[in-house]
Amino acid sequence: MLFVITAGEGTHTINYKTYSYKKGTIFSLRKGVIHKFTDSGADGTLLAFTDDFIIKHIGKNEGLKALQLFNELIESPKIEVNASTFLEIEIILEQLNNEMNVEKDLYTSSVKRSLLHILLSKIYREKVKDKKVYTNTKYLNQFLKFQSLIEAQWFESRTALHYAEQMSITPKTLNNIVKATIEKSAKSLIDDIVITQIKRLLVNTELSIGEIAYEAGFDDPTNFFKYFKKNTSLSPNQFREKHT
Repeated sequence: MLFVITAGEGTHTINYKTYSYKKGTIFSLRKGVIHKFTDSGADGTLLAFTDDFIIKHIGKNEGLKALQLFNELIESPKIEVNASTFLEIEIILEQLNNEMNVEKDLYTSSVKRSLLHILLSKIYREKVKDKKVYTNTKYLNQFLKFQSLIEAQWFESRTALHYAEQMSITPKTLNNIVKATIEKSAKSLIDDIVITQIKRLLVNTELSIGEIAYEAGFDDPTNFFKYFKKNTSLSPNQFREKHT
């Protein structure tokens, strides 16, 4: 989803991190990300679509590159564009809106996909200009596979070896892939994802701390407490109270 601010200012929380916004700010949000609106009186446009809607138009490899714009582990979800680019974006959004309201024909989906591809390309161009974007795609597919495995199995293991074996590579190679992509170690990425998933359980469920520890794969709640506090500087209870 793209969240485009067209007037006003305020804050938006994405995966429990708060970002300020004003006219010209764009947030790119991938499926599954937890985000929270704050009542600010600002105006904006929400544009939601599936991965396949883009990939069918430009192919899988090119589509994955475009969709990395929505991966908050690779790129910041907050994008600021200059006034002239934002005017172009508003025109494209208006064209998309018009296309949504006309009678559907054989060309409707193709036109919408093309407009969306242009929109993403313009946003991506701005990020590249500011050098705030990851442009080396050598290891992108392997990185995304690793990320997907962690998000599916985060409660089973927190070791790089566990995932490296599934990818048929060594832990050292896996570490090099992650460092080349986001300048972090493989273990740091695992911890980032595990902590985000634990935060979701703390804020979005009524499970006890002990139950959450068990869900997260910890046999001892004390170890769970230490792990969470080491990575967030807050105890699980403190985090829950702060965000609920």
